[in-house]
Amino acid sequence: MFHLSINLAEAVKLKSIITKKIQELNTSVHQVTHVVIEKGQEPKQPALTLEKLETDLKQLRYDSRKLDALIYRANINNTITFNDEEMPIVESIELATQLRAEAAFCKRLGMEDKESYFHSVGDTMLYRVALYEPLDYLNRANELEKQAHRLSNAINAKNYQVEIDFDDANYY
Repeated sequence: MFHLSINLAEAVKLKSIITKKIQELNTSVHQVTHVVIEKGQEPKQPALTLEKLETDLKQLRYDSRKLDALIYRANINNTITFNDEEMPIVESIELATQLRAEAAFCKRLGMEDKESYFHSVGDTMLYRVALYEPLDYLNRANELEKQAHRLSNAINAKNYQVEIDFDDANYY
């Protein structure tokens, strides 16, 4: 039995293409199910039939499910080593997301002034004072962003190495 395979990066892109095709065909279904005619006139049948669109949608949905399962399995069964820790791709994707979120959090704290005017009450001037060093958080944000970039690069590289059994001939 002859099997075609694609790498995980291609599979992720193909999943996006299939999802878009499903959306397009759903739109086409609405376009071929009704026509506006003058009373007494015979409607012209569209080039694409509802039956053909339904058949195509059924195949796309099947391929989408199978591709999803293959991608999920590959993301669980294949690992990435990052900061001396080996983890499944799915975990490394989540870690990259968390690193970016933490970097954004630190960047917001880092953009604050150490001390700023807050309010005056009579002759009394009040100041808002940070109880931490904003510059430390800016530096931490930069380091976290670098880590997220390194991890994302490792994920991308792995995605081109991992092969999954899927015939993409219907799409390319």
